[in-house]
Amino acid sequence: MTLQLIWLRSDLRVHDNTALSAAAASGPTVAVYVLSPKQWLAHDDAPCKVDFWLRNLRELSTALGELNIPLLIRHAGTWEQVPQVVLEVCRQHRIEAVHANEEYGVHESLRDTAVNKVLQAHGITFHSYLDQLLFKPGSVLSKTGSYFQVFSPFRKVCYARLHSALPRLISAPNTQLPPSIGSDPVPSQVEGFAPPGEALRTLWPAGETEARHRLERFAEQQIDYYKSERDFPAKPGTSQLSAYLAAGVISPRQCLHAALQSNQGEFESGNEGAVSWINELLWREFYKHILVGYPRVSRHRAFRLETEALAWRHAPEELAAWQQGRTGLPIVDAAMRQLLETGWMHNRLRMVVAMFLTKNLLIDWREGERFFMRHLIDGDLAANNGGWQWSSSTGTDSAPYFRIFNPLSQSEKFDAQGLFIKHWLPELAALSNKDIHNPAAMGGLFGVADYPPPIVDLSQSRRRALAAFKSLPSRQAAGAGDE
Repeated sequence: MTLQLIWLRSDLRVHDNTALSAAAASGPTVAVYVLSPKQWLAHDDAPCKVDFWLRNLRELSTALGELNIPLLIRHAGTWEQVPQVVLEVCRQHRIEAVHANEEYGVHESLRDTAVNKVLQAHGITFHSYLDQLLFKPGSVLSKTGSYFQVFSPFRKVCYARLHSALPRLISAPNTQLPPSIGSDPVPSQVEGFAPPGEALRTLWPAGETEARHRLERFAEQQIDYYKSERDFPAKPGTSQLSAYLAAGVISPRQCLHAALQSNQGEFESGNEGAVSWINELLWREFYKHILVGYPRVSRHRAFRLETEALAWRHAPEELAAWQQGRTGLPIVDAAMRQLLETGWMHNRLRMVVAMFLTKNLLIDWREGERFFMRHLIDGDLAANNGGWQWSSSTGTDSAPYFRIFNPLSQSEKFDAQGLFIKHWLPELAALSNKDIHNPAAMGGLFGVADYPPPIVDLSQSRRRALAAFKSLPSRQAAGAGDE
């Protein structure tokens, strides 16, 4: 008897899994997951994220077991070894066809092309499916036939496509007859990735049940207030689904359908919170398309090539202070400590700390991008790169170079009572709601010996950043202002 093989990657779920359902519909199915720790290290994947994958794999193994689909675990240090590993599984179990959901990025594409070539040479079919996106990259193009470089027209085309053909949810596979193959145990950790503490694991429980519960709770209780509360880090205004989306424990189709159901099927009208959240799903989509249309962003290159001439500063001590949450700017430090302890950072604060690093400290955005990836449980190349290049004014649809967030005004606006700061910087908890945003203004007399003074003067550093950007050959000053 020949079998189908579902090769699992960033799609760790049973429901609405295109490749899994297609494999099961084609015949008796076996699943495989390939552990690639050396590749993950090369990609700066965070230990907490790898731990999250493993925990979700264990949950998925149980769910697949209920469908009589065994899960095999294989090892390939780097992706160069994956074609041979997959081929060996196919030979061992008489696999007729391999099914996988598409992944994006230069290395992912090269890996899948190599696997397809090896399988074809041995008479095994390789099927790939659109799954982690609503639209296939290359299908949403400008009138000139090129990939969009600005989000607004990209979103407009996406809305038109969604109105004409809403992506449908895919049913989970039916239970199959038990094959004579047993599942492999999922390891609790892999070499090179120390597991996080239980506190972080408690914040991010694994499994589809948890992901779907979060989605349902958000759609029923919080999505109406998403637009008005999403920028306030002390409020529970976000969905807390990014880690589950990044690992494929829930799909963007499931998220879209939940948002539409909460908004009577409306995309662009009705509840502003639902519309705003759908826009965030499309931002995720946009950056994935950029990854395919402009592969240089996968290779540590700036999207706006002229910005590669920027004279970034080599300031290791300031970089370390930023990484450790010891800059003397409370909102920046609180955000960085949230990242270090939880593997996650509020999106508004991701922009604030990124602009502080790239504009006020004038340190290369790639340093920040790398540090985030090494600590984020929801680390995703496209979204992380897109966000960092937006904030540093080097990317597609980026903030104008003269837009430089002032961390003090951002703090006063979005954490007016200092609740977020007090939670993550308890050494400042005794300060007033006014003083907590800028303790340095008290002249160092606020009695907090363990909190450092600011490592940079915001006004002077802002002028330095503007001068650096204005010096680029293709730049012309278009104005200046703080937000």
